[in-house]
Amino acid sequence: MRLLEFGCVLVVVSALLVSGDAEIYIVTVEGEPIISYTGGISGFEATAVESDEKIDTESELVTSYARHLEKKHDMLLGLLFEEGTYQKLYSYRHLINGFAVHISPEQAETLRRAPGVKSVERDWKVRKHTTHTPQFLGLPTGVWPTGGGFDRAGEDIVIGFVDSGIYPHHPSFATHNAEPYGPVPKYRGKCEADPDTKRSYCNGKIVGAQHFAQAAIAAGAFNPIIDFASPLDGDGHGSHTASIAAGNNGIPVRMHGHEFGRASGMAPRARIAVYKALYRLFGGYVADVVAAIDQAVYDGVDILSLSVGPNSPPAATRTTFLNPFDATLLGAVKAGVFVAQAAGNGGPFPKTMVSYSPWIASVAAAIDDRRYKNHLMLGNGKILAGIGLSPSTHLNETYTLVAANDVLLDSSVMRYSPTDCQRPELLNKNLIKGNILLCGYSFNFVVGTASIKKVSETAKALGAVGFVLCVENVSPGTKFDPVPVGLPGILVTDASYSKELINYYNITTPRDWTGRVKRFEGTGKIGDGLMPILHKSAPQVALFSARGPNIKDFSFQEADLLKPDILAPGSLIWAAWCPNGTDEPNYVGEGFAMISGTSMSAPHIAGIAALIKQKHPHWSPAAIKSALMTTSTTLDRAGNPLLAQQTSESEAMKLVKATPFDYGSGHVDPTAALDPGLIFDAGYKDYLGFLCTTPGIDIHEIRNYTHTPCNTTMGKPSNLNTPSITISHLVRTQVVTRTVTNVAEEETYVITARMEPAVAIEVNPPAMTIKAGASRQFSVTLTVRSVRGTYSFGEVLMKGNRGHKVRIPVLANGYRR
Repeated sequence: MRLLEFGCVLVVVSALLVSGDAEIYIVTVEGEPIISYTGGISGFEATAVESDEKIDTESELVTSYARHLEKKHDMLLGLLFEEGTYQKLYSYRHLINGFAVHISPEQAETLRRAPGVKSVERDWKVRKHTTHTPQFLGLPTGVWPTGGGFDRAGEDIVIGFVDSGIYPHHPSFATHNAEPYGPVPKYRGKCEADPDTKRSYCNGKIVGAQHFAQAAIAAGAFNPIIDFASPLDGDGHGSHTASIAAGNNGIPVRMHGHEFGRASGMAPRARIAVYKALYRLFGGYVADVVAAIDQAVYDGVDILSLSVGPNSPPAATRTTFLNPFDATLLGAVKAGVFVAQAAGNGGPFPKTMVSYSPWIASVAAAIDDRRYKNHLMLGNGKILAGIGLSPSTHLNETYTLVAANDVLLDSSVMRYSPTDCQRPELLNKNLIKGNILLCGYSFNFVVGTASIKKVSETAKALGAVGFVLCVENVSPGTKFDPVPVGLPGILVTDASYSKELINYYNITTPRDWTGRVKRFEGTGKIGDGLMPILHKSAPQVALFSARGPNIKDFSFQEADLLKPDILAPGSLIWAAWCPNGTDEPNYVGEGFAMISGTSMSAPHIAGIAALIKQKHPHWSPAAIKSALMTTSTTLDRAGNPLLAQQTSESEAMKLVKATPFDYGSGHVDPTAALDPGLIFDAGYKDYLGFLCTTPGIDIHEIRNYTHTPCNTTMGKPSNLNTPSITISHLVRTQVVTRTVTNVAEEETYVITARMEPAVAIEVNPPAMTIKAGASRQFSVTLTVRSVRGTYSFGEVLMKGNRGHKVRIPVLANGYRR
């Protein structure tokens, strides 16, 4: 990724004092952070919280201990290095004890050897994991009424977004048509003001707005003119994710004179707290993201939505679960914050997850039931399918087809890729006016230097009645999304159809001996692509959605933990955009965008988690995650097993039967999640047990990040009380235990299990009666029958006599030894 020049001279001058080869390092030091400090330092009383308990930000004990930690950080740096040879960027005090600093590699070595320093890790980059869905998920009829209707759904729940900021003037975040928002006493976040207008970014709906860019500035990647030194969204991504989770209900989605429906967040009355740490061109840095998460938890958010993750597994640490990013999120969960994180967009290939840890809800992306299709009818009667969110040409008329490379004003313009149709000044308006313009879909569209929006603008400027974009070469995994345009237009994505169109055009376009066109005789008309087609074969796992198995270290060894956890809509999601957002070139200057990615699926889960938190305010993050997972579905709307998009040997996209490595426990069912019957609960000590029993993890490394020695009776990591069972290396027989807690009335459950033939499964007891609020344990015995070299899939199903159904996936890979 290209780094930007600094836009601020003062920043450059201060940076010159630091060594030219300086880099950013995240350092952890001895001493407990606020969340786990149990006392022992003279003059500072304990600040530790119990599992699932929020930090008391108003406590003098907390603020004085925070000052103490920061002074210790400053003292350490001051003792080791001369003033001006380093730049401290952040002090981390709440969830981990450490700091981010800009120093040379030699200074980093000095820090590593210094007494009291636990770890020194070079910062690494993170990236974004780049409506109709409330109806698809059943929220208006099944969930919102239980919380008092859409105008109460998510009331007083604060969702924190670590993303690219927000466009506060968007109607999805407006308050003028809503019942006034009261204060949220539990939330103490700050609201930055616009540097130019001095107006606050907050309005009652938005309750917090801060930005974090010290690491990006130190790295030389931040340009305040483009990236905005404020919470303002300079990208579009942050506004999009915030509106998916918590945008206002019933906002008309209008573009190019057409209304595509009405958008709503999952929890339209929830509050939004913005922690901007992602930027337009370079993504972000872990040091900034950790600072944002640390602040969000301290401020008192209930839910964290993270459509962000590392570019790859962290290479500096031996395990994926222990690094500053995941350790900070472990602290967040200890403080009672539910974390939804995008699984990543590396699919459909295995082991592409970039969200690893059991304390995080890792969200995969699904295609919902809405598809947009269009067609081009040629003068010879052939109909070519494509996509295009556009109106049709006049129904009873056909129009002449004119290819861009045949109407160039000058042959010298070939160096400007004129067939992309991005520059109207290169083409002959007299030959195009009143006709359909044919353009080529080149690699420029893939990398974002060309856009369908610009093709439409070019065609309109030249007086064309419409345009056709032909895809002649397709790379495996290429994803084509329909783009809304005001002019009739279609993208022909199938290379064989494009070839048919080109052959027809060549046959009907006579030329002289030099190749110059004599007459344009080919004709066609473009269909109406504005209306979606609803499919019963939804949901499906999206092609791009990252896949398991989960990995536990940089050498890609498999973990005894299922990832992803759950599947949610993440393809072609309409949501808010900011007019200055440039993340998607097809939506520059627009108020809404329809984009895809696990970035879109994570805020769906964050918003639904807010609805669960509203109904069950005392539930732990693990309880909320359990409710989402055990009530999810592995069937589509037609009642058939979920399918996953996959690439075939011929590089074309195909559908295959999905597995838990594609969808986790299944597709989210919000209505069922509000009343799960039983939950699989877990807390901070359970997660420590998971870490301590995972083979290959250095116990000293665990203590570095958790400040806690390993002292667990868990036995194996597969005994962590998660609503799934995964054994990556099953030899002979293994018994796994789980504990369920009844969150409904007394109920008798019959427990059954099934598994693919290579592994035998048995549950005990076969039935149990659980009183309200009580917990009971059951065991699952897995035995290798035959070695296949692949995972066997199954499930444990608990059916209650009051109608509750609790299902957990079971995965095991059998070995001889």
